[in-house]
Parts: sequence; structure tokens; C-alpha cells
Amino acid sequence: MRVVLFTGKGGVGKTTLAAATAAHLARSGRSALVVSTDPAHSLGDALEADLGGEPVEIGERLSAQHIDTRALLDRSWGTLQGHLRTVLAGAGVDELVADELTVLPGVEDLLALGEVRRAADTGGWDVVVVDCGPTAETLRLLGLPEAVSGYLERLFPAHRRAVRGMLAGLAPGGKEALPAWEATITALDELAEDLTGLRTMLGDHTRTSIRLVLTPERVVAAETRRTITALALHGLRVDDLVVNRIMPGPPPSLRGPAARWLRERHTEQQAVLSDLGGMALPIRMARYTAAEPTGVPALLDIAHGLYGDTDPAAPGADGAPLLQVRRTAGTGTSAESEFELVLHLPGAADAPLDLSRVGDELAVTAGGTRRMVALPSVLQRCEVTGARLVGDDLCIVFTPDRAVWTR
Repeated sequence: MRVVLFTGKGGVGKTTLAAATAAHLARSGRSALVVSTDPAHSLGDALEADLGGEPVEIGERLSAQHIDTRALLDRSWGTLQGHLRTVLAGAGVDELVADELTVLPGVEDLLALGEVRRAADTGGWDVVVVDCGPTAETLRLLGLPEAVSGYLERLFPAHRRAVRGMLAGLAPGGKEALPAWEATITALDELAEDLTGLRTMLGDHTRTSIRLVLTPERVVAAETRRTITALALHGLRVDDLVVNRIMPGPPPSLRGPAARWLRERHTEQQAVLSDLGGMALPIRMARYTAAEPTGVPALLDIAHGLYGDTDPAAPGADGAPLLQVRRTAGTGTSAESEFELVLHLPGAADAPLDLSRVGDELAVTAGGTRRMVALPSVLQRCEVTGARLVGDDLCIVFTPDRAVWTR
């Protein structure tokens, strides 16, 4: 089962290309589901079909779905929110404050991502194509599993959930309240398992591909570079850049103001494409069509020009590890040791970077995105003594903190 996510700046045509990709996969003999997590829900317009919260068959081997986050919220989150209130009330938190603490920003997006995983795991399709929202929404969406996992662990750590016998002492109602607490802990464990599954799905390069759609304009290309950096910071790799609305160059014999405009536009687009070539990512290109491509036949025409005879769902080539730790000096427990935490952040040279140490985590901000990186145990006993950018690699230097190094 493959999952292919399309995202990009609003208005670049990602919905059209996601729908075209799914249609192409179905025509080539594989069953495909294309789903929209974009609040705009224009997927139905692209396919010229009425879509709802459940998969609708569009044609042979092709289905489509709008994920209804409001229905998911009413059906799934309300119950879990009640369980979280039980945990907080048992810890002595005021009921009003407990209500505030159980409201998670972006929970609708998290539930939508869970639906994508459910479709991929149990839906029986060969490929699930996802039309994500605009870039900012997608970055929040793809970063949510890790963020909510941290929220859950701080709220009620796994080691406390594991010792269920302690719950009787925490429950205000004594043994009578224990069944409710058991149900709460079961729900929290299931949430933690789901979040782990989501992170695994997104980070598995052999299973999930992320495609960034852009138009050949300098402003859009600049945002694309920042997005690649931000995704890498989350440990997510971009497979391809998909450049939409490529304009052909006019024939030399064409004269007049229209020809002059076409030549200038074509020249500008080619300059942007040349700059994108320095990002070391495969580039696919879709031509600008005279008529808006809606309906399966028009989408198939777009997909044929985009993919030719290649596999639209094939994973991209493996690249450098997104995070690694290496020793650069000393051996064993020598106090003269030195280590480097290396974060591979494509495009980091073009984005402001910020680092700060927060306990056993490192707060890294790049491309407008902040991530808390949990430090390996050896680095938790070290101090940050420097950082440098080597190409696309952010190298953070650690040396032993002599006060705790030998503990």
C-alpha cells in the first residue's frame, strides 16, 4: 500500500494534480482512492462528482472522498475528551480548567490524518492519494502526531498508565470508579498507539511520498524551499517537485505584444526552473492548458504529460539521513569526547535558523517551523558548544558536561 501526499501554496493546482494522479493510477490497473483534507474541498469540482464523507466510486478502480472533519470531531474526539477530563479531575484539576486543557488546536486535522491511515491500512486500495491543504495547513497537519504525542506524555506519562493498580488510589470514587479509569487508560493507550502509527506511516519513505506542487514563480519557489526545510525538520522527506502551468515558448515567427508577453513569461519560468534544479530533487512538469482540466478525461490528459510511462506512485530515491549522531573526538567515556548532532535540512541556508536547549530536548527553528528534538542519552549529558551549517547539514557540536558526564 502506497500513500502519496500532494501539498503546496494555495492556488497552484495541487487538487487537480492529485486527482489526475489517482485517475492515471486507476487507468494503469491499480485501485486508487483520492481523498481531500483541504477545507476548501474542491476535489469534487475537479472530478465533476458529488463527494461526501465516505468513498464514492468515480470509475473503474477509482474512488474519491472528502474527509468530513466536523463529523469526525463529533464522533471520535468527544469520547476521548471525556476520558481526558477524568484523568485531570483525578489529579485534582478544576473542572473548568480541565475543559480548557482538553481542547487541542488542530485536532480536526489530526483526525483527518487518522482517516487517511485507516483507509491505507484497511480500505483495500493499492494507492491512497491525498489532496492536502495549503502549505501552512499541511505543515501543521504533518507535525501534529509528534506534537500531540508530547502533549499526551506530559499530561499522563506512559509509565503511569502502565501501573494501573495506582489508579484506585487516584480515583475520587474509590473502587467504584475504577472501571471508568480503566476505560480512560485504554483510550489513552489506543491514542498513543495511533499517534505512533501515524508517525511511522509519514516517516516511512518506502510507504509514503510527499509531492510539493508549485507554479514557476519566484515567490512560490521561495515558499517551496522553506517548506522543504520545514518538512525535513519534522523528519519528512520530499520525493518530487511538481511544477504546474508550464507555458510553451512562442514560435519565432510570432510577432506583436502577445508574442512579447509569452516570450517574457516563458523566459522567467525557465529561469525559475533552472534555480529549482539546484535543489537536487526530481522535477516533474505539467503544461498550462487552455481550458480548465476538470473531469476524468481531462485529468488523464494532464497525468499523461506529467508521468509519461513512469510509475506515479513509485517512491523517490533515498537521500541522506535526516538526523544522525556521530562522534568526532575521543573514545569511550573520555571527558575529551566530542559529538555532532547532524540535521539534514535542505534549503536551510536560505532560512533563518535558531537553536536553544530545553532540558533534554533541543528546540530547532528553521523555515518558520519549530521542532523539539529529543536528545539521545549520551547528548543529554553534554553541553552545546557550537553549531555550523555545512551545505544542507546543520551540525550541532556537543561536549561532555563534566558535572554529569560520568554519572
